[in-house]
Amino acid sequence: MAMRLAFIGFGEAARAFRESLARHDPTLEFAAYDVLLEREGAGGACGAEMTAAGVAIAATPEAAAQGADWVISAVTADQSRAAAASVAPFLHAGQVFFDINSVSPATKRGNAERVEVGGARYLDMAVMAPVHPRGHRTPVLIAGTLDAPTAERLATLDFQYETAGAGIGGATAIKMVRSLFVKGLEALTVEAYIAAEASGCLPEIRASLAKSYPGLGWPDFAEYEFERVLKHGMRRAAEMRESAATLNELGLNGALAAAIADVQELTALAGRGMAPAATLEDTIAALAERRRGRA
Repeated sequence: MAMRLAFIGFGEAARAFRESLARHDPTLEFAAYDVLLEREGAGGACGAEMTAAGVAIAATPEAAAQGADWVISAVTADQSRAAAASVAPFLHAGQVFFDINSVSPATKRGNAERVEVGGARYLDMAVMAPVHPRGHRTPVLIAGTLDAPTAERLATLDFQYETAGAGIGGATAIKMVRSLFVKGLEALTVEAYIAAEASGCLPEIRASLAKSYPGLGWPDFAEYEFERVLKHGMRRAAEMRESAATLNELGLNGALAAAIADVQELTALAGRGMAPAATLEDTIAALAERRRGRA
């Protein structure tokens, strides 16, 4: 019998995983549920993506979970709890639930409690790099009780994973702390450049940073940071609020992560509907204007 994988959420990560998995093993079967189906119907953009990818459209979380060997939760961080709660009542022994969402250890432990009530196995998976171009071969960390059959299937499917202990939350803790730096560097670059533009000193700031930190590879580095924030800022903001929760749970100060979330979100919102600019400088000028209008 063919192995069946079900996605809860069919965004960028799920689509990337499905595409590379299907190439690796054409016998795999896929199903997916996404909350967008409830708003758009099966004939909407999300349903069309599923159909084009050869993924069975599941009208409900229950339908997605039915007959699935693995259920992979791949939603935005702010929807992680809702996704787990929506499918948990329909999971049973023999099924494996992979939670790949970028959320705090406490959130994943809560999700595990919901999922394991019916006997399904919960695994905390942290995706440690952009999902393109490697898809499911993107390096990941896995925490939780990884039984031999699941480990064998992961190896057969060519997942590139390392274990982060048996305790749920061990993988996502590494992701949350690392994200404080990675997403923080994005926010710092964007905010400094926008502030420089607003102050009339962008050329000087750009030259000074390139001289002080040549190893970062300016100006390509700045262009990449802006591209990531404009494209993924809303999702990153949700992730960074989970990073803030992680730090607060540790008795530390989550204020920096919360501020990073604000910069990511404000910049992504300012960039919505903005026409492509000829140069990065034009993009920065337009964002500075829009950001001032939203302050």
